[in-house]
Amino acid sequence: MNPIDTEELSRTPLTEWHRAHGGRMVPFAGFEMPVQFEGLNFEHAAVREGVGIFDISHMGEVRVRGAGVESWLDGLSTNRITGTAPGKVVYTAMCAPGGGVLDDMLIYRLADHDWLVVCNAVNRGKIVDWLAERGRGVAGVAAEDASARTAMIAVQGPESLVLMSRLAALADVRERLTELDFYAALVLPRPEDDWIVSRTGYTGERGYELYIPWRAALPLWEELLAEGDDLGVAPVGLAARDTLRFEMGYSLYGHELSGDWTPLEAGIGWAVRLRNREFVGAEALRAQKRAGVPRRIAGLEVHGAPAGVRSRPAPIARQETPVFAAGKQVGFVTSGTKSPSLNRSLALAMLETGRGEAELEVEVRGKRYPATVTSVPFLAPRVKGDPRAARGQPTP
Repeated sequence: MNPIDTEELSRTPLTEWHRAHGGRMVPFAGFEMPVQFEGLNFEHAAVREGVGIFDISHMGEVRVRGAGVESWLDGLSTNRITGTAPGKVVYTAMCAPGGGVLDDMLIYRLADHDWLVVCNAVNRGKIVDWLAERGRGVAGVAAEDASARTAMIAVQGPESLVLMSRLAALADVRERLTELDFYAALVLPRPEDDWIVSRTGYTGERGYELYIPWRAALPLWEELLAEGDDLGVAPVGLAARDTLRFEMGYSLYGHELSGDWTPLEAGIGWAVRLRNREFVGAEALRAQKRAGVPRRIAGLEVHGAPAGVRSRPAPIARQETPVFAAGKQVGFVTSGTKSPSLNRSLALAMLETGRGEAELEVEVRGKRYPATVTSVPFLAPRVKGDPRAARGQPTP
């Protein structure tokens, strides 16, 4: 393991466990985090075929309470917040007035006047400041940054429900856990602080995310590993977390999401509700929609060489790899890797719209390789259905 300077890095309640159990540690979003334990392919397969657990305590959590929160959050979110029932979760983005994405996030309605905003670690400070600024002087709105006392563990994979049902702390809610819908949450009052269990995740598999007090994280982590031994449970690092989300086409801030792009360009237009609503950035998004979105995220498959040309292995097109059509650059790769599940070189790329039928090429290490647009997600998700159902590629 290469040594890293940890002086300026934050730690999660599981950092010492990761170090002691072979985690290869790297700086990420201001934290010292494990990039892998047994290896990317092993951890990726554990989640696709069994169950994996993730330390995601670096994420940001803002607790917002008050009678005015519902309408206030609706005025900041691209997706509709008004009318969200207690116990439900909404995926949304927040934008600057010009339409650029500040961050994507989950918003939980825990009770009538009790909400939780979960943002990316890299944007925690920005979102905390944004909410404080926008909430200043608004009646019935009180926001608290709860990140420093909230740990998060994700349990993901076809066997995730079996593993969760074995946890002693959830013994009194096993039936409710079994019936929990996708994008729904349970709030479990505990002496120290509430536990929150949601059927959410970032892998495309059936899975759960647990929000727990900081001091509860290590005992729970060790219990998950002990109870899941016969299920093949594995701790999973950042590398496999990225390939799992990539195969689903899930956006990652700093890759598909940016302050320079609107959500309509970034591939999350499905989380934008413009009709009969006003929110920060709505006017800019309406204008862009009327004028035509100039570029969009698309899926690409990279090939080794066209027919009749000496065969070369398909390269991996990493972030920033330029994409050409008819000799002109028309975009660039935002995320790219060799899919562990499909064994194909795939990429997400920001491409100009209206570029016609010209064949695409990517330029890797000075050489051009053919690429074709392919459907996203690259692998069909199983988040809603039978986790053991046969999985194929989505229909183009």
